[in-house]
Formats: sequence, C-alpha cells, structure tokens
Amino acid sequence: MILKLSYVLFALVSVNAFADSAPDCIDRGVNMPINNDQVIHWKSSTQNSFQARGHVTGPVTKVYPDHSGHHHFQIALSNKPSDTIEVIFNEDFGAVPVISVGMKAEACGDYITSFAQSGPYPASPDGAILHWVHASPRPASHPSGYMMLDGTVYGQNTSNAGPKRRF
Repeated sequence: MILKLSYVLFALVSVNAFADSAPDCIDRGVNMPINNDQVIHWKSSTQNSFQARGHVTGPVTKVYPDHSGHHHFQIALSNKPSDTIEVIFNEDFGAVPVISVGMKAEACGDYITSFAQSGPYPASPDGAILHWVHASPRPASHPSGYMMLDGTVYGQNTSNAGPKRRF
C-alpha cells in the first residue's frame, strides 16, 4: 500500500515537473497576475469594443468551429454559467492539439468586450474574447501573449507570422 501511494505521488510530481512554465503576461511593463474577476467585471460593465489586457485561467467548456485560420473555444472563469470568455488562437503561431472540453487553459492576451458586431467581426457567443494569445512578431509595438493547454505553452512560433498579416 505504501509503495503504491509513493508511486502515485511520484507520478503526480513527475507530470507537473515536465509542464511548461507559463511566460510572463506583461501589461505596461509589469507582469500581471491572473485577472479572472476583473474580466468578469469588464463583461458586465464595459461598452462593446472595450479593450484591456487579460490573463485568465479555467477549464475549456465549449469548442467552437475553427475559421479563418483561428481556433475558438470557451473557458469558464468561475462556477457561474455566464462567467465565460471566448479564446481565439491564430494558428500561424504554431500547431495546437485538438482542443477538447475539460482541458485546463491559461491565456494572456488582448481582452475585448464583444456582445455586438464590431466592423467585420461578429459578436462573441460569450460576450467577450481574448485574442493575440501568442508571441508578438512586433514586440516593440504590441506585447506578446501566450496560451497554455494542460501545462504546455503554445503560440510562441513567429516564423510564419509575416509583417503584412493582420493578427
């Protein structure tokens, strides 16, 4: 019994030891903490197209159809059903695994309140999005973001991100 318990504990520690470290989530030169509560507040208190820096974590609760070279999925920010956000990942910044419900997600990027269409972009089914969750091909003009799924960091490949592409 003790041997089995020791093995289980070792296996758990070993899996976590090989998980990627999340990059810093920088906002105006400062590493920002997870701000799920702030994002929830923005969803209910800001106008459409409001923008800020978001750093969220939670389980994947829904996967939306991919389109235009982007993966779309929902994560829960709390136990309340309305506290969700749509994360949008640009596949030009690297491959990701098949995203599925239950994966643990963490993402850093640009938050936008999105309950109504804005220009060519449709409203988000979640009323808010987090995008630019990848390294910046132009870090001097836009901060990098990242996306982590089940302990692995994605979105750090800028080799396919040409300067004429819109992200």
